[in-house]
Amino acid sequence: DEWAKLADWFYEHRLCSPNVRWMIQIPRLYSVYKSAGLVGSFGDLLANVFEPLFAVTLDPSSNPRLHAFLEAVVGFDSVDDESKPDDSASSKAWSVPPRQWTARTEPSYPYWMYFVYANLRSLNALRRARGFSTFEFRPHCGEAGDVAHLVAAFLTTTKINHGIQLRRSPAMQYLYYLAQIGIAMSPLSNNRLFLDFHKNPFPKYFKRGLHVSLSTDDPLMLHFTKDPLVEEYSVAAQIWKLSSTDVCEIARNSVLQSGIEPRYKRHYLGDAYAELGAAGNDIRMTNVPDVRVIFRHETLQNERALVEHHASAAVAQVPRGGRALSSESSASRGPPAGSGKPPTG
Repeated sequence: DEWAKLADWFYEHRLCSPNVRWMIQIPRLYSVYKSAGLVGSFGDLLANVFEPLFAVTLDPSSNPRLHAFLEAVVGFDSVDDESKPDDSASSKAWSVPPRQWTARTEPSYPYWMYFVYANLRSLNALRRARGFSTFEFRPHCGEAGDVAHLVAAFLTTTKINHGIQLRRSPAMQYLYYLAQIGIAMSPLSNNRLFLDFHKNPFPKYFKRGLHVSLSTDDPLMLHFTKDPLVEEYSVAAQIWKLSSTDVCEIARNSVLQSGIEPRYKRHYLGDAYAELGAAGNDIRMTNVPDVRVIFRHETLQNERALVEHHASAAVAQVPRGGRALSSESSASRGPPAGSGKPPTG
């Protein structure tokens, strides 16, 4: 009945506002709930989260308050201490269905991501078919822990929170750039918990063209002013010497990443905000020069074309039923065994 209680609280305190949208955080604390006897399996936890949402989508009259609340919800987050070690690489960790996961050990991060994603995908398909709002999946990812977390998020989401661990994997960083996965970063939060402000990779990500934005994180604990988001922007601009164009581009990214309805994005960014390149930039609304947007778009298109070119060339070299070796790699391996020729140095 947690969903019903949350909907009642939302309704009774009149928290609906055209200026506010809600994110639901799912804590990755199965082991705590299992130890306390609150759930019997990981499947029970997933059922507690998603079954009421499927039920109210099928029959909104079963809980009108919850139905109204869900129209104000834009996405789901998943959060816990990522620095805790898990068994992400073990095949055994993937061989157990959620209903059979009855051990007290916590499922790995990728296991969590997949089953939350799978349930959200099915729920969104149902809600879309019935004309209701849908939800994004935007987990805490890459704040700490293994790079495998970022791999899991890359496969299951289009936006993440934090992402500072991408600095440890240039390959994953490049993939996040090519896919333009939204990364909402909170340097002041990272400074307090995980990474000194001067070591934060945000300015490098921004210069390289990753789709980054600035956001708050636990503002009541980590910020000192009544405008925590302005605090994030002002500190970042001063420390990293961001220009007014940089700040405006980051703010534009923030609106694009947000879960607000398209009509509000049109209001803030212009009617053609969804178009690519300069066609989607209304300088009167965003204050971002077209030349900056053109540079970002053309660079991204060139990188994607380069990857596609090399991928096509690699596929063309593979014969049917086998794997081809390039002449360079064949020579480096030396003559075949039994040829009578000595291997070269």
